[in-house]
Amino acid sequence: MTSLEGRIALVTGASGGIGRRIAERLAGAGATVALHYASSAGPAQELASALGRAAAFEADLADADAPDRLIAEVEAAFGPVDVLVANHGRSQIAKLEQVTAEDFDAMLAVNLRAPFLLARRVLPGMAERGFGRVLFMSSVAGFTGGIVGPHYAASKAGLHGLTHYLARRAAGEGVMVNALAPALIEDTGMLPGDPGALATMVPVGRLGKPEEVADLALAVLRNGYVTNQVISLDGGMHPR
Repeated sequence: MTSLEGRIALVTGASGGIGRRIAERLAGAGATVALHYASSAGPAQELASALGRAAAFEADLADADAPDRLIAEVEAAFGPVDVLVANHGRSQIAKLEQVTAEDFDAMLAVNLRAPFLLARRVLPGMAERGFGRVLFMSSVAGFTGGIVGPHYAASKAGLHGLTHYLARRAAGEGVMVNALAPALIEDTGMLPGDPGALATMVPVGRLGKPEEVADLALAVLRNGYVTNQVISLDGGMHPR
């Protein structure tokens, strides 16, 4: 397994839930961690203090200029980004007839355009240095359509295509590009309904834990032969 000791990692949406746990795992593996947040400054700054080799960075990733600014700020503070975990996301429960053009654009701006812009910014440097890891946080909705909304499903399916496009072109330079596709993870603020009712939909009989997603994320990030994959983490909901 590849060591992450001394690497610079950026985790977007790191103020809670899955992002927080991934950041903790990266710091535990010896990485210096840049913690992105959009509005939850307190939790992000508290996490940075707890981790030690970390700092919090604010950015509204709905803004098309924000990804480049965010990477520039991280580089100025720590150096070039070796590991990008695009974990941030937007959710809006809505039926087809309720989703406006503005809703659709806003969803894709955060869930798809921002990860693309972040990856576009860091990939050339990763390739030049001969090492890089990019991990997108998708959803089982990208495979099945899910239950959140058509715009959410489309944004996550788009991440799958982006993963496949980038991975094949970066692998020869030592850069691995993958995505995780979790479903129904507790303590994330992304659950589309009552946790108890949702748990009955999961074959293992419970919701997933952010720690379980983080464990898989670190296994993928430390592996130099896993690339071009979208890996489900859903308690058996969608066999692949």
